[in-house]
Amino acid sequence: MTALSQAPTRADSPAAERSLTGSLGTAAIVMMVVAAAAPLTVVGGAAPLGILLGNGVGFPAMYAISAVVLFLFAVGLSAMTRHVPKPGAFFTFVGYGLGRPAGLATAFLALLTYTAIQVSVHGYVGYILSVTVTGLGGPDLPWYLYSLATILLVGILGYRHIDLSSKVLGVLLVAEVAIVLALVAAVTFSGGPEGLSLAPFEPNNVLSGSPGIGLMFAIAAFIGFEATAIFRDEAKDPARTIPRATYIAVIGIGVFYTLASWSLVMAWGPSGVLAQAAEDPGAMILITTLKFLGPIGEVIMNVLLITSMFACVLSFHNVITRYQHSMSNAKVLPDVLGSVHHKHFAPHVSSVVQTTTAAVLVAIFAVLGLDPVLEVFTWFAGVATLAIAILMAITSLAVIVFFARTGTDKRIWNTKIAPALGLIGLAGSAVVIAVNFPMLVSDVNADGAPAFGMVSAVLLGIIVLFPAIGLVQAAVLKRTDRVAYDNMTEAISG
Repeated sequence: MTALSQAPTRADSPAAERSLTGSLGTAAIVMMVVAAAAPLTVVGGAAPLGILLGNGVGFPAMYAISAVVLFLFAVGLSAMTRHVPKPGAFFTFVGYGLGRPAGLATAFLALLTYTAIQVSVHGYVGYILSVTVTGLGGPDLPWYLYSLATILLVGILGYRHIDLSSKVLGVLLVAEVAIVLALVAAVTFSGGPEGLSLAPFEPNNVLSGSPGIGLMFAIAAFIGFEATAIFRDEAKDPARTIPRATYIAVIGIGVFYTLASWSLVMAWGPSGVLAQAAEDPGAMILITTLKFLGPIGEVIMNVLLITSMFACVLSFHNVITRYQHSMSNAKVLPDVLGSVHHKHFAPHVSSVVQTTTAAVLVAIFAVLGLDPVLEVFTWFAGVATLAIAILMAITSLAVIVFFARTGTDKRIWNTKIAPALGLIGLAGSAVVIAVNFPMLVSDVNADGAPAFGMVSAVLLGIIVLFPAIGLVQAAVLKRTDRVAYDNMTEAISG
């Protein structure tokens, strides 16, 4: 049988100069991927929108439902990490399970996913910084200057060893989780205006409003947890560290989001939370914090919202650079992207390329006059949400096929049942997201119903284009450079 692999390095490019090394433990990897999920940004930004545009009081249940589906996905993902000892995550696993063309198509779709979510948050953080600085009496500078400054700082950290990024992310993550838990505790002890209840989990509330929209916001909040496998070469004990980090990340994120959004509902009461979200969804978390933690708590929350977004883009920067590194070593991206810095042991060229890509995209959005929140953030977060659901569904299928063909793992739950259930849940989620996609990009009829207009067509077209590039490249390589095509795979024992 065949499996996706890093190709042999050239004589003038020693393996030592193209291999990533490190000693990241479970905690460091968990912090890396949970930071990408941006818990405070989700609680402060996505949760109010999920309540307002989704299923209202029942929105917290969507986080629990999403966590269950993604846990099932994580079971198969973790099983693959034990039997496929290579980085690359989606790229590698789909290549092993479904073959070279599918793996390459998935790789390009993954690059689109992570680039889209990163640049969307760059737009949001630029806007927040601009408003905050202006509000404090500072100069009124356009959002994109703050975005470009953030990109530069992220690029500097991404250029250096991964341990530095993990330490920065760890500090920021602990701080944002702590402030949210303090708010949860304050709401719980106060009892809220209508008392504490399980109203968000009652079936009539879960199915109220637009549960499909709620599901979109919920799944989008988990983007990043699955990237644990990307850091395999930099993990201390990858066979144990990667599966453990994956489970901790998805369970931890699911519990945290469910608890935090439940407390947000309790803070205003089931009968009043929708009105509060409608009044100002962007400021809802700050208003809630002011109400329960006072002015000092509000200031801390505002600062940590900004650092949460920074942690998010830094984490995704590291993920993207490692995807490009793996693809380069598989000879499907330029060879230079696979090089590793002799001192920092980081894929420094890949980091510079990703920094440049983000800066160019932000510059283009600025020239086009796009709104940093309503267009840059919303549109590209929508692209990433649909793309990640498709990626996970394809990966679940690849897991099932891989173990059915190789028989290397006899655990039925890990290799068949859980991945199959995850596939069903993710495929269903992808369909729901696709149908409601126009809502994310404001393509609606006069009555508010989804309508596939120009914006939807272009963004959905991008989601189709990127995997198509991978399929075309695979076909071209197969016909014109069979050595390069074959170097994407190597024989392994069954």
